[in-house]
Amino acid sequence: MSLLFLTDIIKRVGLDPREVKLIRHAFSHETFKKYYEMGKVKEYTQHQKKDFSKGYKYWMVFISDGGSLARFEGLYTVFDELPDIKENMPEGCPDIEAFKGEASIFMIEKMEVLADYEGKLIIEWGKSARSWAQKGTTEKPIVAIQAKQLKVFEGFEKLILPYDELKEIVENKHIYESWHTALSSVYAVYLITDIISGKQYVGSAYNKGGLLGRWTIYIETGHGNNRKMIELLEEFPNRYRQFEFSVLQILPKNLSDEEVIHVENLWKKKLHTREFGLNEN
Repeated sequence: MSLLFLTDIIKRVGLDPREVKLIRHAFSHETFKKYYEMGKVKEYTQHQKKDFSKGYKYWMVFISDGGSLARFEGLYTVFDELPDIKENMPEGCPDIEAFKGEASIFMIEKMEVLADYEGKLIIEWGKSARSWAQKGTTEKPIVAIQAKQLKVFEGFEKLILPYDELKEIVENKHIYESWHTALSSVYAVYLITDIISGKQYVGSAYNKGGLLGRWTIYIETGHGNNRKMIELLEEFPNRYRQFEFSVLQILPKNLSDEEVIHVENLWKKKLHTREFGLNEN
């Protein structure tokens, strides 16, 4: 039995649950998935039927998190409603033909009052998952409020890092000193997987900074200067956040560049990443 409900948090920050509308997006909806990949959750949310926000000043947006769970994306204030003609269409929307003047585009702005809960607050949406828009007065049990925890280095064999976790490690040497020491001490053949498409990229690290130095370039650029990744990010600018990093083989630092590249090419052949993945050469 839950002792804390979403309405408790809404009231705690001084909002009236009766003025809040709850919205849950799901990856099973292909249009939302496309917007999400482009980093345009707000733009997707703005396009609704006429009078969708009648009686509501605020929207609390969630994204499906497995089963009937939902993860908090953000709290928005609604300040205007416009016809959904192309002239009012949010910039960068991929489905231009959907804006026919039959619905509305709502002008919304994210509020900072619950920013600390974004991505951390998980609620039980309930059995009526198909009912994706509900009243703020609906009791939604809070399943978890996840604290930011430091990831422990457990060895290269267990190393699997989503982009955001790798970014945190790379940018916080004073906190993740053990990671920096380990990653910079070796050459390696590594694997990057686009978890949206399943396509993979095999690369190698053999310069002075070792594996850490090579992966740092991905954090700085998103694509590591790889042509197929650059093309992917041109179409989906935020896709790099769906990249997952792992290690295929650790190599000693006394190997020559040619020896490392030879091992890299063997892995490309084994995984067929030239034919079906993100490798070009």
